[in-house]
Order: sequence, then C-alpha cells, then structure tokens
Amino acid sequence: MPTIDRIDAFADELTAIRRDLHMHPEIGFEEVRTSNMVAEKLDEWGIEVHRGLGGTGVVGVLKGKGNSGRRIGLRADMDALPMEEHTNLPWRSTIPGRFHGCGHDGHTTMLLGTARYLAETRNFDGTVHFIFQPAEEGLGGARAMIKDGLFQKFPCDELYGLHNAPDLAHGEVAILPGPAMAGADFFDITISGYGAHGAMPERSKDPVVIAMTLGQALQTIVSRNVDPLHSAVLSITQIHSGSAYNVIPGEARLAGTVRAFSDDIRKLVRERMRALAAGIAAAFDVEISVDIRDIFSVLVNQQEQSDVVATVARGVVGDANVKLREQPKMGSEDFADMLQTIPGAYFWIGHDGDVPVHNPGYVLDDKILPIGASMFARIIETRLPAGASHV
Repeated sequence: MPTIDRIDAFADELTAIRRDLHMHPEIGFEEVRTSNMVAEKLDEWGIEVHRGLGGTGVVGVLKGKGNSGRRIGLRADMDALPMEEHTNLPWRSTIPGRFHGCGHDGHTTMLLGTARYLAETRNFDGTVHFIFQPAEEGLGGARAMIKDGLFQKFPCDELYGLHNAPDLAHGEVAILPGPAMAGADFFDITISGYGAHGAMPERSKDPVVIAMTLGQALQTIVSRNVDPLHSAVLSITQIHSGSAYNVIPGEARLAGTVRAFSDDIRKLVRERMRALAAGIAAAFDVEISVDIRDIFSVLVNQQEQSDVVATVARGVVGDANVKLREQPKMGSEDFADMLQTIPGAYFWIGHDGDVPVHNPGYVLDDKILPIGASMFARIIETRLPAGASHV
C-alpha cells in the first residue's frame, strides 16, 4: 500500500501519540490536555499555532513554497465520549466515564502526522490550515469555532475531513458526493400533569399515560407525514418519570433525536411534533412543552472535492480499495457546519475490527494512522502543487 514512506518512518511515534491520547480522554470543551499536546507538537515542528478558537480548538498555519495564495483546511476532531471503556488494552482509558469510543484520538493523530510531514517537506504552494476541533459529539464544537471567526481568521478555499470506519475493510477509503450524513435535532418534551396516589388515578392528570400516548403518536410522523421516498428517523431515547410504586407523578419527560437528509423534512417533523403535543395537551388538559434543537446540519460533499478524495485514494490505497458509497449514513457529524461555509469533502477509512463506534468494546486499528496522514498530505500536494504560482 503506497502510503508515504516518510510518514511510515515515524508511524511508531504516531501510534505512541494516539495511545497516549487514548489513555487520557477528554469530552467536549474540556480537551485541555489534548489541545496542549497538539499545540506543543505543532510548535515543535515549526508550525504557527493559534489557540482558543471555540474554547479549546487549535489551528496550525503552515505556508509552503511559492505564492499561489491558495488555502486549504484539514480538520480533525479531538473529543472523547462520556462512556466507559470495556477493553483490556494496555493503553485503555485511565479516566472513569471517559472513552475515545469514536476514534477521535486517531483522527487527531493522523492530522498531526500530516502536519509533521508537510512541515518537513513543504512540497506544496499555498497555505494549509490544520484545524483541531473540540466538542464534535453533539456539543457544537464546529459552530463554536465558526462563531469565533475560524474562516475569517483562517480563510479556506476548500476543506477536508475524515473518519475511521469499522464497517469497511482495512485500508478501504469511501466517499459519497452529495448529502452523505444526516442532519440531526435533539428534543426534550416535558408533560406537566397532576400527581396523585397510585390507588386514586381519577384524581390525577397522569403524565405517564400521556407520555405513552404522545410517544406512540410521534411515531406516526415518519410513517404517515414524511414522503416514503425520503428518509427520516424519530427516536425516543429517554423516558423519565416517577420515583415510587404507589405515586402517580406530576411530570414526565421524553427525549430523543430526529434525523433526515433534507432541511424541509426536518422542518416538517418539528412542526408535526409540536402540533401533536399541542393536540394531546388539549385532549388531556395538561401542559406540554417541546424543546427541539438543531444540533447537526446535513453533511453535503461537493462533487469536485469528492473527486479529489477518490483520485488521491487510488494513489494511496489502490483502485480496488476506493469505494463510492451508494447510500448516505443516518448518523451525523458536525463537520457539516463547516461544509455549509466552505466547499469540501468528508471521507471514511476502514480498519480491522468489527466493533462499531460508540460501543464500549470499540478498538481503533493503529495501522490506519499512516493511511489517514498520507491521504491528507497527498490532498495538499495534489491541490497545492509546488510551483503552481509560477505556471
């Protein structure tokens, strides 16, 4: 597999960095140790470092040869998940309730590997912005960096990101032009009823019964309101109410997520959720509040940058290992918010192991670290070829 020899030569160092990050996971907006390590490595390699964007975000700036004026951003996420790790690896998490169960430690390491290689070779004409983003896991890290002026301070003509993929074979690279990952909302619904003794339900306005009724009604939105030729998901993932066997509580709460590949469908689902809640509130003579929050935009890969990824991947992993996805993923990714502003592409790299991300037994395969670093590096050398400003 023709990864870059120079990157292969320090693959062991990349593995050491990745495992160190894995042992010390930090969740969104708490990535202090992680961002310190990133900043120190970039500074060590002579890369200009900027800190504090979006809280704990870090941006490295590296200029190559020539004066083409072109600028490309490469992005990696840094945060872990608030969950336990159930592996017996020597480098497993040392922090209870914190686990790099999505492989962001690997993404950060890959981008560091790219940064080191490009700093040592500078075989490109233009400027690279290495974007290390906090809080990807539903906390709005991308939006926080953008709000802090990411693309005003570090303008980009195009942008690239990646993710590890246990559902692909080792070394496969997948790309999907167009809508590639769903937009997502999170919701909280509070039913304010009236409590009573469990033996005297007639004296209550039972929020538990109302919650079950509303939960069933919400499932009709996808089955009866959304065009069946379009995809949508409405999942209730939390139900909270009550504290005793013989007490009808006064309040019940539902929470969950909505996913879709169209903002129009997301708007439809939100409107129907509110309408159903209002109707059921009237029917049962209670108050129901509905809080729906736009968390992730639809991730849309541009055709031009998707073609770049596919072309570069053929050189890095070979034609047989380049996969054009036929279906988008219903999962979400807040790199989508950056792609709403800057044209770019987001791709996946497969690795050994079949345990999915966000599973307590998930394990990242360190052998893909040079592949990810080589992909990013070749994208830069392809899109910012040395000598381009003199052609």
